[in-house]
Amino acid sequence: KGVREIGKGAFSDCVSLDSIMIPKKIEKIEYSVFRNCISLTSITIPKNVESIGEYAFGGCTSLSSVVISDGVKEIGWGAFRGCSSLVSVKIPNSITNISGAFIDCVSLVSAEIPEKVVSIRGAFIGCTSLVTFKIPNKVTDISWTFEGCISIASIEIPKSVKYIFGA
Repeated sequence: KGVREIGKGAFSDCVSLDSIMIPKKIEKIEYSVFRNCISLTSITIPKNVESIGEYAFGGCTSLSSVVISDGVKEIGWGAFRGCSSLVSVKIPNSITNISGAFIDCVSLVSAEIPEKVVSIRGAFIGCTSLVTFKIPNKVTDISWTFEGCISIASIEIPKSVKYIFGA
């Protein structure tokens, strides 16, 4: 209960780790903390956590349930990269930019994006099961977001979007 910080890579490659309760006093989940914990199946990010570092849960191939509390303001590049069992995700209202967070989540079918988001960059590259996607009305940039999303059948693009770039 007294843990305030978990350092970079602390549990990286702990392939048998199947569950963890992140202490409520943690404010940041550092770079690669749980990277390649292939037995980890679910995670709840407490409301005191303000940022999820790059590759924090990258390669957690059994991760199928992620609850991200509203206190999270930043999700780092590749934070959930390669989480091949993740089917859906709800981004909290506290997030305004999503960059590369869910690359290669091949089972991801749906992603709920809050209205406050203004930029989505590379967030869903290689999400081959993503079928539909609604872009919030404040988004101005959707660069490299859907590259390799071979199942996508419908995208709603609002008038606010000014930049669409790809490879």
